[in-house]
Amino acid sequence: MNFKLIMKNWIIGSLFLSVVVGSCTSQPVKSQKQEPLTLSQSDKDLLDLVQKQTIKYFWDYAEPSSLMGQERFHENGVYPFNDSHVITTGGSGFGLMGLLVGVERGFIPRDKAVERLHHIAEFLASSERFHGAWSHWIDGKTGKAVPFGKKDDGGDLVETAFLVQGLITVREYFKDGSAREKELAQKMDALWKGVEWDWYTKGGEKVLYWHWSKNYGWDMNFALEGYNECLITYILAASSPTHPIDKETYEKGWTRSGTYTTDHKKYDLPLYVKHNGANEYGGPLFWAQYSYLGLDPTGLKDNQIDNYFDLNRNHVLVSYNYALENPKQYKGYGPNYWGMTASYTRNEDGTVGYTAHMPTNDHGVISPTAALSSFPYTPKESMDVLRFLYNEKPEFIGKAGPYDATSIHYDNWTTPRYLAIDQGTIAPMIENYRTGLLWNLFMNAPDIRAGLKKLDFKSEKHHLN
Repeated sequence: MNFKLIMKNWIIGSLFLSVVVGSCTSQPVKSQKQEPLTLSQSDKDLLDLVQKQTIKYFWDYAEPSSLMGQERFHENGVYPFNDSHVITTGGSGFGLMGLLVGVERGFIPRDKAVERLHHIAEFLASSERFHGAWSHWIDGKTGKAVPFGKKDDGGDLVETAFLVQGLITVREYFKDGSAREKELAQKMDALWKGVEWDWYTKGGEKVLYWHWSKNYGWDMNFALEGYNECLITYILAASSPTHPIDKETYEKGWTRSGTYTTDHKKYDLPLYVKHNGANEYGGPLFWAQYSYLGLDPTGLKDNQIDNYFDLNRNHVLVSYNYALENPKQYKGYGPNYWGMTASYTRNEDGTVGYTAHMPTNDHGVISPTAALSSFPYTPKESMDVLRFLYNEKPEFIGKAGPYDATSIHYDNWTTPRYLAIDQGTIAPMIENYRTGLLWNLFMNAPDIRAGLKKLDFKSEKHHLN
């Protein structure tokens, strides 16, 4: 079974499964005001440790030919689908940003990182592309597309956007460095400029489409409409110096002509937007993370949303408060153990599956990346989870940090497996909380600034007014 295909099919069809979670005596968080968190030295050491471990996924355990992120890494070496050579485009983009964190914090030698990144850039330049976009999966040995599904065998614009977000931060990080580093920045720039974003409007429609295939054309027919994880795709498409979309495409496509906002609240917290198919609670928490590794939501606003940080923080707090409410009485749920997103899961028969966990699809499984990649929004609540995992649940920690999925309810169940898209967001989002490194790189890129201004985005923090 193709577990990742389950998630994409779930998104495309807006399918949903069950609901669950547990009660707790802790009081819900209803305030939008974020209280500052004072970190002890042990807290800082713990943040260093989890960043260093999760970066290993992309450094120590990279696919050996391409040196990009494996789609999945099984610590026990058992790959049911013999796919250890399959790399993931979007997860590798997150991994690129993680490598920058590794360089900045001294976990990875700068010169070795530069050579690794040159190799990756050359691999991507020689890989199969579809009007500039890469496929969701790529064969790390050949550079050819690996079908994600029968008709999903071509360009994947969303995964490409997640990759390009990483390419741009690498470009910005090294563009003023040594001659070798400047050469790297130029390679990354050329890759970004080669994406034909405007092609993915299906002949000029005022909306972007997720997929295009040489064999099946536009048969997937998945228009990118808000709100889900795809905002960064529109930002990059508007920012492209070579193949841009116009503002009308963003407004008619992503915002559904301004109809994607809502007054709905959960736990007295405004959701602000209609989360596709998950309006009551909001969607899985990767929707608050994937577009925001580079795009800084702090004080960011446009003509529809007054503050993207509040949107994301409330989304995370709804998931947190749901864990406190715990209507299905799952063991363990509470202030130290919360967070639902797309990850491996435990099936009812005890086997391992995959699903997009959230309050309306809760299987009693907590995905550590959900809380740990939410550090910028909920530092106290995320720190509580980090301390709990490392101090009280060492069985949930492996070579590359916390395992992808865990469950106290099912007798401390876990699986020695990782996914690039989950491990890849942890170190970058923690670093954005600590220093704003990736946010500053991305938001100060000249082409990104031009694109944001074109779409009427404003940010006092980054002097976009």
